Amino acid sequence: MNALARLEAAVQSGLGEQPFLRVSGLVREVAPTHFTVAGLSAHLMLGDCVGVELGDRTLVGEVVRLDREGATVKPFDERAAVGIGMPAFRTGALSFRPHPDWKGRVIDAFGRPLDGAGPLLPGDAPRPLEADPPAAMTRARIEKPLRTGVAAIDLFTPLCQGQRIGIFAGSGVGKSTLLAMLARCEGFDTVVVALVGERGREVREFLEGPLAPNRHRSVVVVATSDESPMMRRLAPRAGFAVAEYFRDRGESVLLIVDSVTRYAHAARDVALAAGEPAVARGYAPSVFSTLPRLLERAGPGPEGAGSISAIFSVLVDGDDHNDPVADAIRGTLDGHIVLDRAIADQGRFPAINVLRSVSRLADLVWSPEERELIRRLRGLIARFEDTRDLRLMGGYQPGTDGELDQAVAVVPRIYEALSQYADAPACREPFAALAAAIRG
Repeated sequence: MNALARLEAAVQSGLGEQPFLRVSGLVREVAPTHFTVAGLSAHLMLGDCVGVELGDRTLVGEVVRLDREGATVKPFDERAAVGIGMPAFRTGALSFRPHPDWKGRVIDAFGRPLDGAGPLLPGDAPRPLEADPPAAMTRARIEKPLRTGVAAIDLFTPLCQGQRIGIFAGSGVGKSTLLAMLARCEGFDTVVVALVGERGREVREFLEGPLAPNRHRSVVVVATSDESPMMRRLAPRAGFAVAEYFRDRGESVLLIVDSVTRYAHAARDVALAAGEPAVARGYAPSVFSTLPRLLERAGPGPEGAGSISAIFSVLVDGDDHNDPVADAIRGTLDGHIVLDRAIADQGRFPAINVLRSVSRLADLVWSPEERELIRRLRGLIARFEDTRDLRLMGGYQPGTDGELDQAVAVVPRIYEALSQYADAPACREPFAALAAAIRG
């Protein structure tokens, strides 16, 4: 009966999506990254999809520019050979049909299974990949603290369910490892992971490693680095569509996107193909309007629905944290965690710079005593780091500055308490562990 139900749902879904009339045009111009279709402009809108039949399969692309002369289409698979004069037809906008049975599955940006576990059962209603965020005045308030199990985060940048946080780091500083540690968070009904532009070998390592305990309640959307910019641009949207489906069912969802920067790179490629000018380090203006529209889809849902707690990794090009994309993302999120290469070079992991990391909802988590303690510890860490060069040159004499003496004695123990490798167990009581470390 289960197999028959899947077959019936697939047939009904296919019949509902199959158009009765097909409007066609002709390919007029072909470039390495896009092609132009004439004769369809009056029947298309931006975001619609156009198909070109290539033997036994159909090449699908998205309309990224329209004018009277034709429509510019950027294909999802740029390796296909499209020729001038080939017929092209309108296929409509992309949509998803998530289903509760998708938990435990791995899919691509089109919603096709990648794990070899059979076809996916489609849901009852399609969901758009380009959805609007919930209205500001309908969102529920954030109130419930979230324990991640990572001591440095739970102490200095504590999170709440429904919060959106970014992990900012250069390449090779431990960004993906920290995401893997955060993927073990408990207290969520569903985990949705969007791997955007990742190395192919890392996908299976992530699934069978840190995500393994939560694999049965996870949906993983994958677009590896060898796929086209269109697929890498689509993957986060697909992840959001799945997360929104489970949120609307009243579930608490953890969404992990690795990384938003590669999504911005893909959006830049699409914008340049559409003829937009490059205004900031090669990025087109539409990239900076697309980012907040995407990121705002996470967070608390309307009253009575669930919430989407989102963790976004941000690859900082050249370790420049004032990069335009990083700056735009940082201004949109509810906090940021900064990974420092100098800390990683010292062998301290996760390499979180607690002085530069901020959680805008920390006051909802800390008690007054904990807030005062963290304030004092930040002051000691800042004093310890500011006088590092002075101490290395031998300019520090114990007993001349009481606050500095305390920082020299306490801060190395704090760093030891914050060190936590990926295979270490989750830290359940971070303040108790910190107190034990300070006492020595």
